Amino acid sequence: MKNELEQSFVELLEKHQNIIHKVCRLYTNNYDAHNDLFQEITIQLWKAYPKFRGDSKFSTWMYRVGLNTAITLYRKSKRTITTQDFDGVAFKMTSEAYDDTEEQQLKILYKAVHQLNDIEKALVFLYLEDKDYREISETMGISEVNARVKMNRIKNKLRTILNP
Repeated sequence: MKNELEQSFVELLEKHQNIIHKVCRLYTNNYDAHNDLFQEITIQLWKAYPKFRGDSKFSTWMYRVGLNTAITLYRKSKRTITTQDFDGVAFKMTSEAYDDTEEQQLKILYKAVHQLNDIEKALVFLYLEDKDYREISETMGISEVNARVKMNRIKNKLRTILNP
């Protein structure tokens, strides 16, 4: 049973690991912090995986756990990510090298997004991932109307930051 659980988790994690990389890119500023946060999110996903019921898509659940982990650590450490040891499981997964060349085109936008608070960052992240407001509201745990209102306010805030 445990082997099947671990195997299905590793397969899903490998398939969707770019979600974690994107969350890490949003909440960290250097390679080491990115890797530390990636590891911490993976650990939290593994710990929570036995309770994943499939009520939502795995990727939606993964966004939620990843964003909550990043926000919690970000608030605790004010940009210094600390991790905990988790020796209970040795994952055997292939890791794609993180290549941010595509994201270099978004450098100015990321710089503006880094000026937002942590909740606003999460909303922008999901919006840029082409998530509809229903999925954004499910992931963030807010109403769909609230997600729309917050996103409009964030867009105005970003316009002000980008065009002072």
